[in-house]
Amino acid sequence: MSETRTIIRYSKAFQQKVVSEIESGKLTIGEAQKIYDIKGGQTIQNWLKKFGKNHLLAKVVRIEMKDEKDKLKELEREKRQLESALAQAHLKVIGLESLIDCAEDYYQVDIKKKFDTQQFDKPLKEQKQKK
Repeated sequence: MSETRTIIRYSKAFQQKVVSEIESGKLTIGEAQKIYDIKGGQTIQNWLKKFGKNHLLAKVVRIEMKDEKDKLKELEREKRQLESALAQAHLKVIGLESLIDCAEDYYQVDIKKKFDTQQFDKPLKEQKQKK
């Protein structure tokens, strides 16, 4: 013997009525299930997702024109290029600082020291003549 399964279909108007009563706070989901004899644990939750307004509050809706989308992609591409250039510049600085450190060790000279400012106050010709 096979059991016949009864499929209950609810009208759209009825579904919207139940959803509005739940969203307004008149009923809870459990109360609505008991009062209207609604079977199934997810039935009302599905109606809330489909017809309810409260589920939209947590979502961010962004409307953009096609040219805005293209501009956003262009800006992201430019950002990646700038980040890459910055990373390369940092590597170059690190390399040059290492080179200076090696040169200081090899020649036993403090290359990074601050020179006396009086040395640079004289014109370039005078400095060359003294040498």
